[in-house]
This record gives sequence, structure tokens and C-alpha cells, in this order.
Amino acid sequence: MIIIVMGVSGAGKSTIGRLLADNLGWTFYDGDDYHPPSNIENLKKGIALTDTERWPWLATLRKIIENAIDRKEHAIIACSALKQSYREYLANRSESVRFVYLKGEYDLIRQRVNKRKRHFIDANLLFSQCETLEEPHDAFIIDISQSPESIVHRIKEMIMAQLYHL
Repeated sequence: MIIIVMGVSGAGKSTIGRLLADNLGWTFYDGDDYHPPSNIENLKKGIALTDTERWPWLATLRKIIENAIDRKEHAIIACSALKQSYREYLANRSESVRFVYLKGEYDLIRQRVNKRKRHFIDANLLFSQCETLEEPHDAFIIDISQSPESIVHRIKEMIMAQLYHL
């Protein structure tokens, strides 16, 4: 199973993804680590990425997913996956890929983004990401106002239910 933890910047994708992977003993991939340098520079400057800039990055993540499936490896991937077309591309019609949408109030996410010290995405991009976001209808939806431990526990329950129903 491949779990893609998705949502806007500041929703907690990397934090939750790492905690979940550690808790399950699965491999974790942070999508931010796979952006090309030109994307990172734009994001640092507060310039929203275009679809043209996103597709090569998404192709890299899709290859990671395909390789994990080929190796029969369970994995967690943190990726914004803001649009339905991105999610469809990443999943590539695989029954093994599931999405977990970290959903929260704009003000809460904005507070989190403003507190971050070492993240390359400019805080001013949050509004743009929220405007771009096409909320998924086929994902586990998790309220991010809970503690990270509670969120991970809830996701684990959903994963186990899915694994036993496959």
C-alpha cells in the first residue's frame, strides 16, 4: 500500500508522514525533497508553480510510487497533490495507492506556516495553494486540529481497515 499524505503547505504532511511511517515501519518519501532547484527558487520567492513546472516533479514522484509497488514496499509519501488530475496521475489507476487529505482551517494553517523556520515555501503562497486545491472526494479526510499522535492513530485505523478489505 502507498499512502499519499496530501494538503496545502503547513497542513502537516511531512510531520504526519514521518510519524506514520516510523510508527508503521514503512518507508517515507517527502515530496519536497524531489522538487528541482528551479521550483525551490520560485517557491522561496513566493512564486506559485505552474502546471508546467509541477509535472516533472509529479513524474518523479510517480516513478517512486511505481518502484515501491514493483518492490511490494509499503510507503508513505508527503505531497501536496492539490488537483484531481495530479492525484489521478500519481495513483496511475493502482489499487495500492490511497490518499489522506490533511484538512484544516485557513487561519490555523497560516499560523503554522508563519512559525516555520526552515521551510523553503514562502508563507504568501498559502492563499494560492488554497485557491488551487481541489478537495478530494476519494480520500481519507483528517482534521488537522488534532494532535499529530491522534492524527497518526486515526490514519493507522483507516489503513488497517483498508488492508484487511483488499
